[in-house]
Amino acid sequence: MFENLQDKLERAFKTLKGHGTITELNVAATMKDIRRALVDADVNYKIAKEFTDTVKNKAIGQNVLTAVSPGQLLVKIMQDELTELMGGTVADVKLEGKPAIILIAGLQGSGKTTFSAKLANYMRTKRKKRPLLVAGDVYRPAAIEQLKVLGKQIEIPVYTDEGSKDPVGIATNAITYAKANNHDLVIIDTAGRLAIDEQMMNEISAVKQHTNPDETLFVVDSMTGQDAVNTAHTFNERLNFDGVVLTKLDGDTRGGAALSIKYTVNKPIKFVSYGEKMETIDLFYPDRMAQRILGMGDIVSFVEKAQEQFDAKQAEELQKKIRKNQFDFNDFLYQLNQLRKMGNIKDIAAMIPGMGKMLKDVEIEDSQFKRFEAIIFSMTPAERANPDLIDASRRRRIAYGSGNSITDINAFMKQFDQMRKMLNTMSKMSMSGKAMNALQALRKR
Repeated sequence: MFENLQDKLERAFKTLKGHGTITELNVAATMKDIRRALVDADVNYKIAKEFTDTVKNKAIGQNVLTAVSPGQLLVKIMQDELTELMGGTVADVKLEGKPAIILIAGLQGSGKTTFSAKLANYMRTKRKKRPLLVAGDVYRPAAIEQLKVLGKQIEIPVYTDEGSKDPVGIATNAITYAKANNHDLVIIDTAGRLAIDEQMMNEISAVKQHTNPDETLFVVDSMTGQDAVNTAHTFNERLNFDGVVLTKLDGDTRGGAALSIKYTVNKPIKFVSYGEKMETIDLFYPDRMAQRILGMGDIVSFVEKAQEQFDAKQAEELQKKIRKNQFDFNDFLYQLNQLRKMGNIKDIAAMIPGMGKMLKDVEIEDSQFKRFEAIIFSMTPAERANPDLIDASRRRRIAYGSGNSITDINAFMKQFDQMRKMLNTMSKMSMSGKAMNALQALRKR
């Protein structure tokens, strides 16, 4: 995500390397490179120029501390201004109605239907709501079927009236159904079009007028860049929506939509969506996104995701096993599954400062993890619990059972052994650090 923009911004900051102060002369070239990088990322030229002028004015004449280089200071100013450009603070959704109603709008192909299901899952797991999904796309039977499949997957009911061609009637009937069946949240997925047309605008406006939603969210495909911003502007003139959702952030995202849309429509980005898994949805945090765009990672989101998936008691038990060098294949398999639940491995790694750049050219496919699982499932329970049992003959059997070669199994075993030793060493270092802290605390008494 935003890799090209990150690289170009990094090169731009190097212009200031070696300078002791920020002056109009040395910052001008940097701002020119940054403006070009933003335009290449599909940010509107007017927005890019106004942004770089603001950064330049704030940077010129700044005193550079001994411990901070001009490049580092400019990065800090850039981070603050990028955060402000994208909204400044996190914007939550209003859920005041009984039931609360969220209307989802957008063009066909923007990811509305998948997002609607993700949002329902998010509201149930994070907000303890009892959502009802509404299939309001009367033109595309595949959208109705898709929502039903997704609803079944996350065990959330979907209201349909497949014989009806009246989106207003479907939406109002669904709200009546929700009240009668104790649902406190209704999420209405509406029809999209391949392009904006008058019929589409009249229809979505009528649905909004008759349902009076607490929130109207406009879903845009972040890979379409400036086109997404222009579409959002047109929709906002008619719908006056409450917030924006950026989808497909795991794709080849240049950044134009994320950086331009708040400035253009003056409506906050409320959610971001990436990948196909139902858990891959987050509130939009402008400060965290600014850090990621600048290649600084997003360690806060990483920790939050990890806390959602990893059980504290199990983590403590695992730590004990690692210290005793008893980490086995059952533990490895469990950790692997927990990690996969957090989302795309490469995107997760990019949240750790420095890791995104290291893994830029590394392909991490889900099939690799499936291969690991196949190898482990080809082991006996005793072998999984005690890796040291696996000799040459057992390796041949595991290779045959998992569809791998002996060379593959040997490489896998070697990697596992190295990982086990590394975890053991890190655990000892951690314990040593805790002991040192305890000793220092005693000395202070």
